Amino acid sequence: MVQDLIIGPFGPLIIFCLRVTDVSMATVRVLLIVRNAKWLVPLIGFFEVSIWVFAVSAVVQNLASPLHVIGYAGGFATGNFVGMFLEERLALGLATVHTMVRHGGAEVAAALRDAGFAVTEMDGRGRDGAVEVLYSVIPRRRVPPYLHTVENMAPDSFLVVDEPRAVRRGFMFPRRGR
Repeated sequence: MVQDLIIGPFGPLIIFCLRVTDVSMATVRVLLIVRNAKWLVPLIGFFEVSIWVFAVSAVVQNLASPLHVIGYAGGFATGNFVGMFLEERLALGLATVHTMVRHGGAEVAAALRDAGFAVTEMDGRGRDGAVEVLYSVIPRRRVPPYLHTVENMAPDSFLVVDEPRAVRRGFMFPRRGR
């Protein structure tokens, strides 16, 4: 039954969908490896490879059909796009935001704190003189409201968003009692 579907006219579409699924899973899995998600990565990997084995065996059995090969290749390309889209929407992990403000850094920091963000203020020196440096570690899904707050209050500020490898203690992860 399944073999008949793969050989038939819907075969390329089935292979395409399988590849979109397994490549999307692979993209998310690799990004989770970077974020050290040790419990989720093997589970995703198991299902990803199971789907891939089925897809590759289906295309190898139908190499004489250019549509099956195109379905395989197109699914791979589309899966990369879908995987990046999913990872962006999931917004797992943390972000560090470095904000350099020429004037009014204390007011920007106060507004960020009012919005629930932890902010460390430092004095800095840029190319054109003194700046106020604001440093925050926040959940990635909260980056847009953070940036919106800063850009409304200090539109000429310089912002850099990074992803930290590890974070210990602080406002988000207070030290637990012994």
